[in-house]
Amino acid sequence: MIKSIEHIGIAVKSLEAQTVFEKLLNLSAYKAEEVKSEKVRVKFFRIGENKLEILETTDPTGSIARYIERKGEGIHHIAFAVDDIISEMERLKGEGFGFIYEQPKRGADSMLVNFIHPKYTNGVLIELCEALSS
Repeated sequence: MIKSIEHIGIAVKSLEAQTVFEKLLNLSAYKAEEVKSEKVRVKFFRIGENKLEILETTDPTGSIARYIERKGEGIHHIAFAVDDIISEMERLKGEGFGFIYEQPKRGADSMLVNFIHPKYTNGVLIELCEALSS
């Protein structure tokens, strides 16, 4: 079951764009990391119970680079928190949704993730996130 919006992902050409969000939100990113499997570097901002994820490509052939080439910088995806990503994937497949990956992958911020292909969600890339136990 989808519990809440986990974060909103914003694709940028450079993580230096974080300064725009630091000024806007009047706070610093609380976490930065590289997710090699997704070919990105990310920074997270927490705003109350919500988060923004700023994504920069590490590879000119990566999905973020291709996204920026096609659509420019901006909102890339909306992520939803779930308790059990496998059962939620099964439920959503039963409803006719298709996923980018057959199985969830380890993502940023200690999450197990998978993406619903935008062709099933009116052009919006949806990420499902299950928090991994520490």
